[in-house]
Amino acid sequence: MVSINPTNGTPRDTRLAGALSAGDPSVRLQAALAAGSNPGPALLEPLVERCAVEPDLFVRDMLSWALTRLPPETTLPRLRRELGSERAQARSQALHTLSKIGDERAWGWITHAMLRDPDDEVARTAWRVAVALAPEDEKKDLAGELAGQLGRGDREVRLSLSRALAGLGDVAETALATAAASPDPAVSAHARATQLLRRDPEIGFDAAVEEAKRVVALGPERAAAAGAGTGTGGGPGADGAGETADAGETAGPMGATEARGGREPTGPSQPTGLTEPVGSIQPVEPTQPVGSIQPVEPTQPVGSIQSMGPTEPSVPSEAVRDLRAARAEEAERSGRADNAERADNAERADNAGRAENTQKAENTGRAEKTENARRAENTGETAEC
Repeated sequence: MVSINPTNGTPRDTRLAGALSAGDPSVRLQAALAAGSNPGPALLEPLVERCAVEPDLFVRDMLSWALTRLPPETTLPRLRRELGSERAQARSQALHTLSKIGDERAWGWITHAMLRDPDDEVARTAWRVAVALAPEDEKKDLAGELAGQLGRGDREVRLSLSRALAGLGDVAETALATAAASPDPAVSAHARATQLLRRDPEIGFDAAVEEAKRVVALGPERAAAAGAGTGTGGGPGADGAGETADAGETAGPMGATEARGGREPTGPSQPTGLTEPVGSIQPVEPTQPVGSIQPVEPTQPVGSIQSMGPTEPSVPSEAVRDLRAARAEEAERSGRADNAERADNAERADNAGRAENTQKAENTGRAEKTENARRAENTGETAEC
């Protein structure tokens, strides 16, 4: 566990720092929200350190949001150091936070090694940040660097890379055309799918990939002729329409998500006015020992998560959208798992029903044989008489 100790902080900072590592994720979420609602430099280190180890997506995004509330002159140097961390999550979350701060000075910190990081999540975040921060005269070189990784990873990684290249605009076309002529069918198909997405962002990624694979397999001329013969023009089918968002990139409420589509959550819209503490948070008198986060009246010493009324610093609306988007994605994943389980149960029930029917048929056959044997025996006895 990372030790979180604010230096030169107030009792409130000490309580918040402790709450950031609480066992209950809802307590950690409230602590991060409180840290961003009333930011202080003493919380910089606790927030950065917690980003590196926080397992909950929503809490991580709130931590990044809280960091964006601190002065960039304080935050940027600390995040730059975090980019060299040995922990992949620390690097990824530092990059994500830099994308939310949006300071162009961070462009020079995005190295080729980051863009080619062996950890897919770090690389995906680096691609997005680089596209967002790159100066115009650097975008062509960046396009070449990104195009060199076409064909990498699974569907989500490839979609992230396609979105990054598409985000560079026309400067990426030369690099994509070169990659489309690659003898490697995976690279060529990925490049052609990206070109299709650039031309028509409304088509689905999967449809674009299938069309690109068809072109690679048949060749451009035969693919065009086949498309003309069927009246489709060789374009992606309508079944992929509307898939404009990356379903796999969610860096969370702060908007780093490429939603795991392009949805990027970024922080609550209004002072949330937390009126009820979560978990072990209990109201205490200001004279009691420092402990859990405690609601206090606005006239009491600062140090707790509390309803601050209209004077509480406003919280950007992006966090609410991001939390909702991330929760919707999580619900969708849970729904898929639930459907899979239902299908499995249905298959088991069907198999059990078939086995039962087979057993009944066997029992019926045996009963018929027994009855026939008994009748034959009775017939023989009657004949003897």
